[in-house]
Amino acid sequence: MSTTHFGFENVDESEKARRVRGVFDSVATRYDLMNDLMSMGLHRAWKAYTVMVANVGEGSRVLDIAGGTGDLALAFAKKVGASGQVVHTDINEAMLRTGRDRLLDAGVSLPTMVCDAEKLPFPDNHFDVVTVAFGLRNMTHKDVALKEMNRVLKPHGKLLVLEFSQVAKPLKKAYDWYSFKVLPRLGKAVAGDDASYRYLAESIRMHPGQEALKTLMKEGGFGHVDYHNMTGGVVALHVGIKC
Repeated sequence: MSTTHFGFENVDESEKARRVRGVFDSVATRYDLMNDLMSMGLHRAWKAYTVMVANVGEGSRVLDIAGGTGDLALAFAKKVGASGQVVHTDINEAMLRTGRDRLLDAGVSLPTMVCDAEKLPFPDNHFDVVTVAFGLRNMTHKDVALKEMNRVLKPHGKLLVLEFSQVAKPLKKAYDWYSFKVLPRLGKAVAGDDASYRYLAESIRMHPGQEALKTLMKEGGFGHVDYHNMTGGVVALHVGIKC
């Protein structure tokens, strides 16, 4: 049986999805609070920039993959209006329920569904924009998922991948100290779970860097790919155009 990585650990491919699901089941109720604390609120700016680059308008169709607690879905819903559509998806039901409830509390009702990014249940050439924020690194077969995202996009449609990436070298030592010493303790104190945030730090190191992900997206069928580093490369926004 093939193996893949779960953080720094090698596991059977069939095991990874279950273990990732366990991570997000554990942190779902404290996910937004932890995001604010561990990024010092910067995740809101990163997501706002993603929405700006997406440049969607009235009537656009948007697919939000690994949409979790609904930050991007809510922002896009305000942009596409009543004539557009935002589909809010995640492979993790606990995260999706938390996001759906949050959207309803904001007075927004969207199509919300559990689905696997490697097997998207949507027709070819359907969406104007596909987004995945902080979810690609958790997928077992990133190449398969990227090809699926390409398939469901309309010609000239846009994929936006917002993900942790490789920091600038002068920041690496301090970033590693924060990731492996501070972050798990913060997770333990706030979410009662240090292991999930240790996995987060490890999964970031195992995720393809900026240039490697750019290449992977091109291999997935995107004719033009660019990326924008934010906060010294802590996060990068990759933008791929289906040609």
